[in-house]
Amino acid sequence: MTADPGYRKTVDRIAATGLWLAAGLVCATFGLLVADIIRYGVGELSWEYFTGVPADAGRAGGIAPVLVSTVLILMVCLGAAVPVGLAAAVFLAECARRYGPVVRGVRHSLNLLAGMPSIVIGLFGNAFFSVVLGLGFSILAGGLTLACMVLPIFVRTAEQALRAVPDDYRMQAAALGLSLRTTLVRVLLPVAMPGIAAGLILGIGRAVAETAALVFTSGYVDRMPESLFDSGRALSVHIFDLAMNVPGGDRRAYAAALVLLGVLVVSYAVVQAVSRRIAPPREHAL
Repeated sequence: MTADPGYRKTVDRIAATGLWLAAGLVCATFGLLVADIIRYGVGELSWEYFTGVPADAGRAGGIAPVLVSTVLILMVCLGAAVPVGLAAAVFLAECARRYGPVVRGVRHSLNLLAGMPSIVIGLFGNAFFSVVLGLGFSILAGGLTLACMVLPIFVRTAEQALRAVPDDYRMQAAALGLSLRTTLVRVLLPVAMPGIAAGLILGIGRAVAETAALVFTSGYVDRMPESLFDSGRALSVHIFDLAMNVPGGDRRAYAAALVLLGVLVVSYAVVQAVSRRIAPPREHAL
């Protein structure tokens, strides 16, 4: 018995309307959030704001040390998370049949780590990186702690991107006599690069927006860092401090939030540009 064509069209229209409403709601929420930040924060932005140092508990001066500390923490985080995450993703995607129980254990561990509260990871980072390894309150300790938070998101996304590469690519590489290393570097990773880039962007978003973990590891100090072993205040911590602990700091908190949004946009653009340069068209992968 076939369904009535008119009924099917009605169902399709209702489904399409629901999808458009859901997409519109998401876009409207994002637009209101960005508009609110721009409305209250754009008036505080100036060249002196980007190049000066905080004064009067952040109510005056600039954010140059905070911006430098944020970039350094992010670089440490990505420098630690990307190589380890890619290696783990390759192991999970390409060795699942050979090391089944180990792969399942790693996946369960990643799922648990992804759901771990950030305050718990911050306490771990303080106990391990700051105390056991003797890094103290430093940019290095903060970046390594954020790497622990980014890893589960990045690994699972990169794994799915590698698993989505058709097996035809692997069989063609084997037929050409390519080694496993060459197949990974020249074929699988470039083809999977858009998905890997998406995981990297999600990881960057979580890293630059994290506050609780950095309070316990990188600290509150708002002076210009001279090395990775110096304490540094990230933008997220600066925003929290201005909004919660500094009377009259709301406008500066909005300005810092606008800068943080700009850092996310720039990071997204850089990752996308690198991904497009690396990833070949699928028909030219081999």
